[in-house]
Amino acid sequence: MRPKTAVELPPMWSWQDFLDRAAAPATADNARARQDRDGWAGSGFQESLRLATDGWAQALPETDVSIAALRERTGRRVRTTVLEPRWDVTGSEVDVGAFLAGVPECMVDAVPQQVTTRGRVVTLLVPAVCGHQVPTDHIRHRGLALAAFCSAIVTAGHSVEVWSGWGTNLPDGRIAAVARVVSPAEPLDLGRLIFAMAHPAMLRRLWFAVWETEPEPFVRRLLDANYGRSPFTCFPEDLPENARDAYVLPDLDQDEQRWETLDSALAWCQEVFTELGLIRAD
Repeated sequence: MRPKTAVELPPMWSWQDFLDRAAAPATADNARARQDRDGWAGSGFQESLRLATDGWAQALPETDVSIAALRERTGRRVRTTVLEPRWDVTGSEVDVGAFLAGVPECMVDAVPQQVTTRGRVVTLLVPAVCGHQVPTDHIRHRGLALAAFCSAIVTAGHSVEVWSGWGTNLPDGRIAAVARVVSPAEPLDLGRLIFAMAHPAMLRRLWFAVWETEPEPFVRRLLDANYGRSPFTCFPEDLPENARDAYVLPDLDQDEQRWETLDSALAWCQEVFTELGLIRAD
């Protein structure tokens, strides 16, 4: 059961929602997300935004697993929100090709659209928060392993919906937020997924920056508490109501042996996905 949650941000339904929130100005002058400590966060703030937008190109390890019978939504329509381009005489960006061709409707806006999909959808909620002493290599190994197994699910002909979750505890209660990284109605963007799962800046730059846009008194309390203490567990109730049949993964703990190498992270991931019923045990 989810503990009482004192502060909960509205769900960020799209990756762009998350990036827009992270790029917004901080409300406190001592905000830390934009400070330059590249070694700890893996990249500077602007570089982190670029990687989150363009994707983080990393080779995924091969996985030799058999996908189990997945939780089905066959015959059921799954409603989701995607951003679709719309051309008009006004907009936020220029379609250079249309402009040079003399087409009046050469401006493009990204417009939210409700769409539906059918079939098997695997929804995952992945806690993003970990302790400040967790090495960046451990974050990377765990994230690459998760991304590899998500890719295997998609390769098997299914869809994935991946949410990144925040759960920490301040002296006056738990705070939580979720952001959708991958929608089941869009092609799997591996570069984006790898950044969100495996790059330390996802937490130490962008999630910090999201919270630092809250009202200044709250942000000062948050910074005084070093963004909150453990447990960093996420719960299905953190998600929007129509996504609460998600598989909730454990948070990134400090078990050094588990995350020390990519092979050990893959072994952990295979064990967890087997326990969740997503892959078959050999």
